[in-house]
Amino acid sequence: MSDQRQKATFAGGCFWCMQPPYDGMRGVLETAVGYTGGDTENPTYEEVCAGDTGHAEAIRITFDPTKVSYRQLLEVFWRNIDPTTRDRQFCDVGDQYRTAIFYHDEQQRREAEQTCRELQQSGRFARAIVTRIEPAGTFYPAEDYHQAYYRKFPVRYKLYRRACGRDQFLRDAWGKERA
Repeated sequence: MSDQRQKATFAGGCFWCMQPPYDGMRGVLETAVGYTGGDTENPTYEEVCAGDTGHAEAIRITFDPTKVSYRQLLEVFWRNIDPTTRDRQFCDVGDQYRTAIFYHDEQQRREAEQTCRELQQSGRFARAIVTRIEPAGTFYPAEDYHQAYYRKFPVRYKLYRRACGRDQFLRDAWGKERA
């Protein structure tokens, strides 16, 4: 099975909110939240939140491409972010909350670019899509208490999502199509 495993890495603002859509998805073998896209080695949550590391909060997905395609993972990504805001997602502001697709090979890059073009051309969003598409670098797993935060602290997690406006935006943008 090890030869069937691939990685996908996405930054969609608060990493707590990016893990639930992928957990339990057919073909997803593992998810982890962490930091990537910056220069600081082994950053801490506090360092990333301060905005000086260049890292984004991100999710790394290990998946079996015979059961779920990278394109399907991209579709879930697009339906869980606001791709039209630069260096923020909802109530979280700063480069560490940017949206980005960190591709692991040229096929992933092409698919990311294609889905971005398709979404822009769909007219779903009035503003331009500003999500970055960059090569994947080192991924640093976040501290244990951040992993599966939505399971460990479900009430806090739900209150955060509601207060930040993420749920309302996604309902308005995607309705029943939301993944």
